[in-house]
Amino acid sequence: MKNLAPEIFRQKLLIEGFYTIKVDETIIKNYFNNLTQTLDLKMYREPIIFSPAILGKKDNQGHNTFVPLIDSGISLYI
Repeated sequence: MKNLAPEIFRQKLLIEGFYTIKVDETIIKNYFNNLTQTLDLKMYREPIIFSPAILGKKDNQGHNTFVPLIDSGISLYI
């Protein structure tokens, strides 16, 4: 694929890891609030959190989340 907008400088950060806590919507909202405050980022909407519950394999259950930021966004897959 050719670079459609070479004048735009793009940055992406991917972090992978393990966790030992029970993650729920409250934990995710607190994570986004702390992260955006620490990095001085501005959310223009609350995080969107999707949990497929009983869909798919039990080992793959978790949360797909996104928080829209001014000029960017953060995705989190747990």
